[in-house]
Amino acid sequence: MRTYRFDQVDVFAAGPFTGNPLAVLHQAQDLSATTMQTVTRWTNLSEVAFLLAPTVAAADYRVRIFEPKSELPFAGHPTLGACAAWLAAGGIPKRDGVIVQECGAGLIKIRQSASGALAFAAPPMTRHEPVDANDLDRVLDVLGIDAADVVDSSWIDNGPGWMGLLLSSAQHVLGLPAPTATASHFDVGVVGLHPVGHVATIELRAFFNDPNGSIREDPVTGSLNASVAQWLLAMGIVEAPYVAAQTTGSISVEQADGEIWVGGVADVRVSGTIEL
Repeated sequence: MRTYRFDQVDVFAAGPFTGNPLAVLHQAQDLSATTMQTVTRWTNLSEVAFLLAPTVAAADYRVRIFEPKSELPFAGHPTLGACAAWLAAGGIPKRDGVIVQECGAGLIKIRQSASGALAFAAPPMTRHEPVDANDLDRVLDVLGIDAADVVDSSWIDNGPGWMGLLLSSAQHVLGLPAPTATASHFDVGVVGLHPVGHVATIELRAFFNDPNGSIREDPVTGSLNASVAQWLLAMGIVEAPYVAAQTTGSISVEQADGEIWVGGVADVRVSGTIEL
């Protein structure tokens, strides 16, 4: 057996222990994908990040991201959580002002503010097109949404496979009951606008299926917030900068240097070791 550094990070937290928890294993280059998947399921978290040495000179580190059912090329809260854990372990970026993560989606730029908050540059969407009627009906049925409450729908996939639903208001989003149906290949983000003057511009909820087909809700989702920002900004529905609310978390969205930056607080709350 070998001992690995193990951190648990609170990502996109609006206060202590209000964000999306992420487990991070360091120096994991000798672990197989099968072991990584097994560890991920054991943690019972939505995702686990495994830090490895980079394979390209421009990157500061490499990360492999797993959810309970599979490996992901990219995910948002693991991106910020892995970066926070890497910095806490003594990582030093090669360039001032930017950290470069290597992952399945390529190289992702991350910046750190004076307050310590982290933000990643949203990667391009790999699928952005209207949702066909059959797919939309299936999702509305699972989530118990009336078609009359849907303003727009689109595939907004940047890795995990997101479908986006824009509802008529944030109150409709908040009022959705917890799904009791089962489904496969289910990664759906639901968003609605808050009234002008609210601390948050939009409200989001993210639903996905676990390996057994049960629908679960993700506490705070960086990848979804990134693709929602690209979608809504392009349509002129929102303007940056803005704040998004998701369950108990808080996400900031900004535009700078021709890129969309998705950020928030990422605090290492637990540090120790794990034997594998």
